[in-house]
Amino acid sequence: MSIMGITEIMKLLPHRYPMLLIDRILEIADDKKKIVGLKNVSANEQFFQGHFPGAPVMPGVLIVEAMAQCAAVLFLRDIEDRDEKLFLFGGVDKARFRRPVVPGDQLILECEVLQQRASTVKVRGTAKVNDAVVAEAELLSVMTKRPN
Repeated sequence: MSIMGITEIMKLLPHRYPMLLIDRILEIADDKKKIVGLKNVSANEQFFQGHFPGAPVMPGVLIVEAMAQCAAVLFLRDIEDRDEKLFLFGGVDKARFRRPVVPGDQLILECEVLQQRASTVKVRGTAKVNDAVVAEAELLSVMTKRPN
């Protein structure tokens, strides 16, 4: 069951194919400190053409990007002037990749707020497949005004 589908996600995030990397939001904690999203990893993903032919593996940097997009939904959904804002990477720390993500996997993305200030937020992101952690990282995002 989802609480937010792709149509609602696209109203919040500026990303579009091939860079929109979340398909659904499954859960948002009542205290708005945690979000759980889902990415269905399809064999049709553009990046599999070159990463790697005959042995497709989702690039780790795109798993981290999917975590960041999930976290951005958590914050953008409650901002009134969100059409004027962008969340940009400010840093990635403690990134670890535990096992490859391959076509057919269903990536569950969990992000929990570690620290929040006026224009920055630090989250701990975890990506799982079949309840096994495949990647984790601490992400720093900076909210900025969207260029005209």
